Amino acid sequence: MKKILMTGHLGLVGRHLKPLLERKGYLVQGFDLADGSGDICRPRELEQALIGVTGVIHLAAVSRVIWGERDPELCWYTNAVSSEQLLKAAYENYNKPWVLVASSREVYGEANVLPVRESLLLDPVNIYGQAKAYMERKALEAREGGLNTAVIRLANVYGCTEDHPDRVLPAFCYNAVRQSDLRVDGWEHLFDFTHVSDTVEGLLLIVEQLEHGEKNLPPTHFLPGIGTTLGEAAEMAVRFSHSNSRIIEAPSRTYDVSRFIGDPAQAKALFGWQAHVTPEHGIQLLVEAFKKQLKDVSA
Repeated sequence: MKKILMTGHLGLVGRHLKPLLERKGYLVQGFDLADGSGDICRPRELEQALIGVTGVIHLAAVSRVIWGERDPELCWYTNAVSSEQLLKAAYENYNKPWVLVASSREVYGEANVLPVRESLLLDPVNIYGQAKAYMERKALEAREGGLNTAVIRLANVYGCTEDHPDRVLPAFCYNAVRQSDLRVDGWEHLFDFTHVSDTVEGLLLIVEQLEHGEKNLPPTHFLPGIGTTLGEAAEMAVRFSHSNSRIIEAPSRTYDVSRFIGDPAQAKALFGWQAHVTPEHGIQLLVEAFKKQLKDVSA
């Protein structure tokens, strides 16, 4: 049985990807601050965790733009420096396991043309995006040095009630179900929301390619290619909840990218992947999940 190390296995993506890989016959070793199984900021722990693995899925990070703005030093050290240390440790490991790093659409910054293709020049506008771009560069440099690496750019992944409660879609859906106000920071901000079920299916395809020895996978984003404004998302959450919640418009944050839609063509051409959950359907599913959660708690 092939053993994979997964950093950040208790995050939104890891929580769904780990059981999917296990169903496919992989042994997945978690490495996460949340349960004390590992800290990517400690190189010695990483070196020990790499023993006996054939691959690494690197998801651990300061995972939100706003957290990066609040503590830029921690964001840089965690997302950039520690990722570089992980790549170095994998390169120096006897087995040289492949490494799949999870980047972000934040590396593109404010794109002038939509939809965005993966070939667009990276131009991040905040510390989170800058750290992810640095990680990408180091992953591709490590490939040139003989380590098999792959870069995947995630885009507004959602779809779970256990996500961070202040992340935009969970917050909208949760508040709508509870008949609370919805605050929209930037009504016309436009994003490409990707359901976590589609995200992990794409990551599984990448893992299978790496396990079969593919060494030249280009950076790819998995996303539906459907733009939804924050205002539209808030209205959907209220509508599907049959809620009386008020939607309150607020100014956008200065460090946020305001518009992003990605082109899914490369993922389909290379891997046969396409999203199956539209943002509208995904918001409806998340509303229903929060309704069930609320019912179970009150039962």
